[in-house]
Amino acid sequence: MNAALKTTWGPIALAALAALAVCWFLPATLELFALINATVFVSMAILALSLALVWGYGGILCFGQAAFFGLGGYTYAVAAINFGDTTGAVPLAILVPAGFALLLGYFLFYGRISDVYLGVITLTVTLILFKFINSTASDIWTIGTAPLGGFNGIPMTPPLNFPGDMTAMLMPDQIFVLAVIGLFLCYAIAKLILASHFGRVVVAVKENELRAELLGYDVRLYKLIIFTVGGAMAGLAGMFFANCVFVSPTMFSLSYSGQIIIWVIVGGLGTLVGPVIGCILLQMLTNWAGTLEVIDPNLVLGAILVIAVLLLPKGLLPTITGLIRRGDRS
Repeated sequence: MNAALKTTWGPIALAALAALAVCWFLPATLELFALINATVFVSMAILALSLALVWGYGGILCFGQAAFFGLGGYTYAVAAINFGDTTGAVPLAILVPAGFALLLGYFLFYGRISDVYLGVITLTVTLILFKFINSTASDIWTIGTAPLGGFNGIPMTPPLNFPGDMTAMLMPDQIFVLAVIGLFLCYAIAKLILASHFGRVVVAVKENELRAELLGYDVRLYKLIIFTVGGAMAGLAGMFFANCVFVSPTMFSLSYSGQIIIWVIVGGLGTLVGPVIGCILLQMLTNWAGTLEVIDPNLVLGAILVIAVLLLPKGLLPTITGLIRRGDRS
């Protein structure tokens, strides 16, 4: 076992303890509505983590994470309605966005699309999906027995059930625990990937793509794989979101695409925990701002982004850890 992998198990163990504490404390203390909101926050945290991996370590500024997020939610809803059982719907909600990311990434990376145009294309794909799903209100737009619903979405999404037993639906506290476990597993997988030889090459490609290519690495393949992993994580986030809020075209919207970028920047680009913390804090803040009639939550998010870029250019977590280290030295 190399040194990088050895040092990775410590943060993973700490994350496991934090996940256990959250799973034990919050379901016992929160009311039902607050617990469902907490599950939404956790699903969004998985979404933020997916972009933290793709952008922060892969160097791929993707404006299309909302596309994989929405595909995960819609795939889960359509499969659950058609199967009558969520056992097969869960893996499909991960595999379909991953497959879409693989296909899209192949054309982007092997087509030698530059970073600027890559961001534009991924954003365009997300908006195309948003417009398409919005236009499926007619009764002819069905997949099996599942109507797509157009701008109304699919409100009757079956909740998760115990594997193989469609009559045993999970309760909101159980879904919350599963979401926290999903977040922990995504974090652990990301840490292990980055500690491996593959992960070190991904970071090397981000730092200097030309030099990595001259050393004999197929940089397009490494980008494609990390992009696909990010798409799978975003699909998982969409699946958990579908269990809290009914799926609708807003999952593909520009507002979600922009929020994910803000979460990563505010939390700390180049970290995994930072975007998760930034996502949860900003979600709590925007929810609070939404209760005040005099404040537009979108203006609050915009103001926070400007302040973060000007005062905390490295992000919240790197700034705090830097201050702690500076205090220890003094």
